[in-house]
Amino acid sequence: MSIIKSTLHELQEGLTRGDVSATDIARAYFLRISVVEPKVKAYITLNEQEVILAEARALDEAMKSWRKTMPMMAMPIAVKDNICTKDMLTTGGSRILEGFIPPYNATVVDKLREQQCFLVGKTNLDEFAMGSSTEHSAFGPSRNPWKLDRVPGGSSGGSAAAVAADECVVALGSDTGGSIRQPAACCGVVGLKPTYGRVSRYGLLAFASSLDQIGPVTKDVRDAALMMNVLAGHDPHDATSADVPVPDFTRALKKKDVKKLKIGVPSEFFADGLDPEVHTAVREALAVLEELGGTQQELSLPHTGVAVATYYLVATAEASSNLARYDGVKYGFRTRECGDLMEMYQATRQEGFGAEVKRRVMLGTYALSSGYYDAYYAKAQAVRTLIRRDFERAFEAVDVLVMPTMPTTVFRLGEKIGDPLQMYLSDLYTVSASLAGVPAISVPCGFSRAGLPIGLQIVGRPFEEEMILRVARAYELATNWRRKRPLIR
Repeated sequence: MSIIKSTLHELQEGLTRGDVSATDIARAYFLRISVVEPKVKAYITLNEQEVILAEARALDEAMKSWRKTMPMMAMPIAVKDNICTKDMLTTGGSRILEGFIPPYNATVVDKLREQQCFLVGKTNLDEFAMGSSTEHSAFGPSRNPWKLDRVPGGSSGGSAAAVAADECVVALGSDTGGSIRQPAACCGVVGLKPTYGRVSRYGLLAFASSLDQIGPVTKDVRDAALMMNVLAGHDPHDATSADVPVPDFTRALKKKDVKKLKIGVPSEFFADGLDPEVHTAVREALAVLEELGGTQQELSLPHTGVAVATYYLVATAEASSNLARYDGVKYGFRTRECGDLMEMYQATRQEGFGAEVKRRVMLGTYALSSGYYDAYYAKAQAVRTLIRRDFERAFEAVDVLVMPTMPTTVFRLGEKIGDPLQMYLSDLYTVSASLAGVPAISVPCGFSRAGLPIGLQIVGRPFEEEMILRVARAYELATNWRRKRPLIR
């Protein structure tokens, strides 16, 4: 078997059968990283190879007398660099966290490490997850494995690029307004944003606390379900964690069709501005779902047109509050040139934050300021409620919603970096689900004439990840898009 080309479930099955060893897996992935990472630049920090090989040898020795494995055992996993990892650098893609090594793991990292996975490294991201291209990282941009002159999406661009380039078998990302789904679409992989509260946020560097959610980036839908089995669950460390039952998400994948399911097609997502190639690919995907037994139903999400404006008011307001903690006093970067305390605060934040973070903090501070709070932030929260009600009404009539993940195909590095508004519109089709707090998944559904991946987005009711996984897996098995891999060497 090809170790680096295998999905998580294929690799785990090979390990259980004894076809490959933990040491074989570790060596194969570090060799792959040494070859392609200089081109892709998916990682900010890589774990030491000898540390991982020592873990692998210990696992192989233990497995001589105990062959049973756990789903994540010996699996090379990457973690977005805004998720805390004990004794390993965590930067958030920002200079202001220069040298910050957390004294604890995020809950999701603890859950994975308990299963004895290999933590390969920390992936690149837009600074504090603020961006749609990974170009806003203080450590430079990552590149798309399909075409190195294109962005990998963002903000979880490093995680998506690492999975697509076979530099890890699965990765963790975070999604605030589309930051898992959009890069998954850009890189031709699977990205799942769980329901808000389904997965613990403890140990995630906060951007917008009412929107942020950790989720998996994987090679196929089955891997996403396996990851959710490990990640999901109530966490007493996280006040926003939902205390709801956690099902076996892989059971939903046993049904290979979507018979009797009603599939909603929101008209607002097929309006002017949608790239013709994306439109064609998604319509063809809907036709496949119909062949599998689903029934299409056109419907409306009336407040979609104001979702981007609503998102950028809510998210920036929360960011301005969350990022106030980075002041140069407790940890991270501190300016060398300062007079009194106030000057130190100002200079540290001026030098430590990048342009996009400063832009969003200023927008959020303005929206929360006296005289403007009611006109902007309070109004945005009211519209957010209307957006959530749009979804509630839609799910009274259908089981899932299907739409494009992005309005366009992948854009070139540098193409939108000087036009923040155009960059924000990259999230046009993902922010609504984030504002409503509902689960959504992006799966590959085709390629443009230029050979760039196109993503299909499937959205479900709150805490019905099983349903969107079922639909996504049925579509995946009926097509061959998941089998196409970038030819980067």
